[in-house]
Amino acid sequence: MTGQLLVHQAGPCVTVQDLGWHGYVAQGISRGGAMDVLAMAEGAALLGQSSSCAALEMAGFGGQFSLTRDCVIALTGAEMRADIDGRALAWNASHILPAGARLTLGAVMRGVYGYLHIAGGFSPPPILGGCGTHLAAGLRAPIAAGAELPFGAAPTSRAGLTLAVADRSAGGVIRILPTLQSDMFGSDLLAAFQNTGFTRDPRSNRMGVRLSAPDAPNFAPEAARNILSDIVMEGDIQITGDGTPYVLMAESQTTGGYPRIAQVLPCDLPRVAQLSTGAEIRFQMISHNEAIEIERAAQAARAQLGAMCQPVLRDPREAGDLLAMQLISGVTAGEDEG
Repeated sequence: MTGQLLVHQAGPCVTVQDLGWHGYVAQGISRGGAMDVLAMAEGAALLGQSSSCAALEMAGFGGQFSLTRDCVIALTGAEMRADIDGRALAWNASHILPAGARLTLGAVMRGVYGYLHIAGGFSPPPILGGCGTHLAAGLRAPIAAGAELPFGAAPTSRAGLTLAVADRSAGGVIRILPTLQSDMFGSDLLAAFQNTGFTRDPRSNRMGVRLSAPDAPNFAPEAARNILSDIVMEGDIQITGDGTPYVLMAESQTTGGYPRIAQVLPCDLPRVAQLSTGAEIRFQMISHNEAIEIERAAQAARAQLGAMCQPVLRDPREAGDLLAMQLISGVTAGEDEG
């Protein structure tokens, strides 16, 4: 039986997202879809479904929601304050949301993009075969109060699970590869680029993450004026006319004339997307052979997410939702550990 998510309140950029579109670059449409594709995979693992199932992406702030029928939800990505009718919820976990109960998702506590997944996935009318939103291309619009979002039929047996997730918002080392234009920057600028600590500029959005470093040199190469526009893609790091690095993200343009100093590995893009204000990243150039091994390891880790889900261990005396808890499996896990 299908149901609907009723939107009572929504933040300024709440959108339905899937893994995006592929094969439309010639028509000027980049991938779009979720900014943090790893969060999509984590939600799918918690709910035991495909990562292609559409979810709600919430930038900075969530909203208030309810369902027309009981269903299991999962919360991943940037952690937000979350509760059901005042009862606090764990993040990176799955929960039963009873019909009519009010789910409140507040401001992010760290990171940028939080995700609300639902068993069965959201099912808006497909556009070009996809269920996501591409704001820059005009494919759907942000969700507003009063919206009613249909979702598919799915069992409620996956409630009460949690997933241990590394913090993707704290910065650190971002691995990069050279592009066809990297050589024009010269060894000095390439070294300076890798030795500079960057923070997220407030002007960042779904098109790209603009980086800031007060003491950084101007990274624009002398030969930049001679570059012709060509194809660009998600992960490319363009150097804008004022010498500022700009990491292209899910809704980037498909062609561009700014020089590209490097490209971020796909498995590191979620950490760029979730970079908290004030957190610092540094870039490290690696070889193509290293990148292949790193991406293979990341793909293998994503494939194991379902096996990594564990029951949420809670004290039943403090829980008002015993029917939503997996008490037997939780007790068993506790005995195995002790």
